[in-house]
Amino acid sequence: MPDRLMIGTRIRERRVLNGMRQSDLAQRAGISPSYLNLIEHNHRRIGGKTLLKLAEALKVEPSQLTQGAEATLISGLREAAGKPRNDGPELDRTEEFAGRYPGWASLLSDLHRRTQTLERTIETLTDRLAHDPFLADSLHEVISAVTAIRATSSILVETEAIEPEWQARFHRNINEDSARLTEGAQALVRYLEAAPNTEAELTSPQDEMHAYLAARGYHLPELEREMAGPRDVARLIDAAASEGMSSPAQNLTREALLRYMEDAAALPLRAFLARVATLGLRPDRLAEATGADMARVFRRLASLPETDVGEVGLVICDASGTLTFRKPIAGFATPRMAGACALWPLYQVLSQPQVPLRLRLRQAGRGAEVIEAFAVAAQTGPAGFDRPPLMQALMLMLPDPGETGGAVRPIGVSCRICPLADCAARREPSIVAEGM
Repeated sequence: MPDRLMIGTRIRERRVLNGMRQSDLAQRAGISPSYLNLIEHNHRRIGGKTLLKLAEALKVEPSQLTQGAEATLISGLREAAGKPRNDGPELDRTEEFAGRYPGWASLLSDLHRRTQTLERTIETLTDRLAHDPFLADSLHEVISAVTAIRATSSILVETEAIEPEWQARFHRNINEDSARLTEGAQALVRYLEAAPNTEAELTSPQDEMHAYLAARGYHLPELEREMAGPRDVARLIDAAASEGMSSPAQNLTREALLRYMEDAAALPLRAFLARVATLGLRPDRLAEATGADMARVFRRLASLPETDVGEVGLVICDASGTLTFRKPIAGFATPRMAGACALWPLYQVLSQPQVPLRLRLRQAGRGAEVIEAFAVAAQTGPAGFDRPPLMQALMLMLPDPGETGGAVRPIGVSCRICPLADCAARREPSIVAEGM
């Protein structure tokens, strides 16, 4: 078994050595015993804050659970190597390189992480330039003012004799347009300077909806109660409105919360968590056991507390390919609007309604992280002789357990920032340098 899949075994050994019960360690780490059980049996890969909390509870350094700094360095080098190529680095000598030249190995690993950070910055800035309405409006205002000044100036220069009254009017127009240009340029500069963080800001009702759900961990205890109803949704929306949520965002959020309430009523939290503890995070088995359709199981899994099941991501698109819902997962980037990679199984299932698909994916240029993706397309509204059926595709994303093996499909985020060479699905050139 690979070293990265033995972390759970080391956690269990350290816990037993300390004389701790599984429930006690789970409580100290802030996770559920069932989730810790999955970790200790190497069924769920962990990292980040969960690993740090477990290390703190066990009173050991996190590196002791991941087999020391050298193992971390070797893992970083393999991640930097990316997909094996005939002319690529000698992966079979990675351990030798790290042992003989630890300084150079550390430098290469750090440079790779720096490259990934810069790539994510490019992704965010590109997405912002493409979809930020305030930026687009500001640029339009500046260009309009420049064009107006240019037109008025041309009249003054090209016309030999202008009556004093018209000349004064043109001068006044130039003065007013110049003031408008100054104000527009200053507003644009202030906006750009006020956002040094490269993370995309709220610019649309959909962004507001996602920010609302993300702030609550995509889990709403208020709607998990047995007697939850539309009044509970109304109270949540009123509270969001009092905090400044726009009216269009309220409508989108209300629809999302009503759907959440229906899913929670069909698949009650306690009973569904018990099913997950028995069957694991397998949507097909859960759908068969509960009698719910696959799309509902996908949404329900994405709404479970992370402390109980770990990290679960979900992406939903409509028949046009526009992303209507995004719950991210570490190591997998999603564009904010349309234009995602056509190789995603999310789009593949749109041509095969009700036929589920399971794949292992790795995003090109984002390291060696692999995720497990489950996708299915479902009809969201009845068809008629005067209207087509409304379709929706869902893609559930989980950290790859590394147990099934099998081929890994390389995909991108979107064509504009994808380094995949010779991709048959490419629809526009990439701005990312080759090899980034």
